[in-house]
Amino acid sequence: MTDTSFVSHLECSASGERYGNDRLHGLSSTGAPLLVRYDLSAVAAAVSKAEVASRVPDMWRYREFLPLPHDRARVSLGEPMTPLIHLAGLEAEIGAPRVYVKDEGRLPTGSFKARGLAMAVSLAKYHGKTRLAVPTAGNAGAAAAAYGARAGMEVFVFTPEDTPDVTVREIAYHGARVFRVNGLINACAKIVREGTGHMGWHDLSTLEEPYRIEGKKTMGYEIAEQSGWELPDAIIYPTGGGTGIVGMWKAFAEMEEMGWIGSKRPRMFAVQAEGCAPIVRAFLEGAEFAEPWENAQTRAAGIRVPGAIGDYLILGAIRESNGGALTVTDDGEGP
Repeated sequence: MTDTSFVSHLECSASGERYGNDRLHGLSSTGAPLLVRYDLSAVAAAVSKAEVASRVPDMWRYREFLPLPHDRARVSLGEPMTPLIHLAGLEAEIGAPRVYVKDEGRLPTGSFKARGLAMAVSLAKYHGKTRLAVPTAGNAGAAAAAYGARAGMEVFVFTPEDTPDVTVREIAYHGARVFRVNGLINACAKIVREGTGHMGWHDLSTLEEPYRIEGKKTMGYEIAEQSGWELPDAIIYPTGGGTGIVGMWKAFAEMEEMGWIGSKRPRMFAVQAEGCAPIVRAFLEGAEFAEPWENAQTRAAGIRVPGAIGDYLILGAIRESNGGALTVTDDGEGP
């Protein structure tokens, strides 16, 4: 186990402005998401692919690529590597040579949100925070509540008023204070943002702090390792706030700089619900940023995000990879 962090600095994703790693950060001075940067030459000297492969099969096996300075500050509920499941039947149906699904439901609280919240809550605990807040359209609230409870922290969760009862009950079960809000996730995020000064909580909103990306990028490391360090031709990703796409794209760049993979990249595809598709609309219109989606409606609560603060990062990854964006109906039918 290592007590060393290889973080060199944090960087504004819009301006490139640098920030130190001596404290918790939110957005940059221009209101853009921050990205964690590493001394990858030092990482290369410290760890190899073979060593990583010999470790316990969980997301922490990539610890040199993660921002937590001390393993003893780790807040964990047991985050296993999730399997790639071969879907042979679907291959014949859609005419694809090989199709796999990464089963993120194996993670604590049943979704990939565990990756990001495990990392963000760990950093908050390391820096002495005792109170957390998060807006959620679905599973992030349950993950924040569970990891906050594990860390002994007070957690406040704000969720749209029509969030399914089972989700609200799950959040409350973990001991968080959960509030239904008259509005969508953007209204919840506004409450969290405006309450920070008065309540003193650490804002865990998607991309408004830099560490959830770092947890979620471990999906990219796992996919590379599970594929023999040869990335797939395409990755199709259900997209709300889009940190999974942003995180995986960041992971691929880090691995290439390390020499762990070549320059090949998967084509990245964002899939959104027909009733809430700001990224798809912006992609089809050739826009750099996505205008907020009015009257967002979908039964897929977790991706009902009318406006993503990292829209340009999502769109950038899609375009750089020669990927795409498409909608499906709530019944699962495409265009």
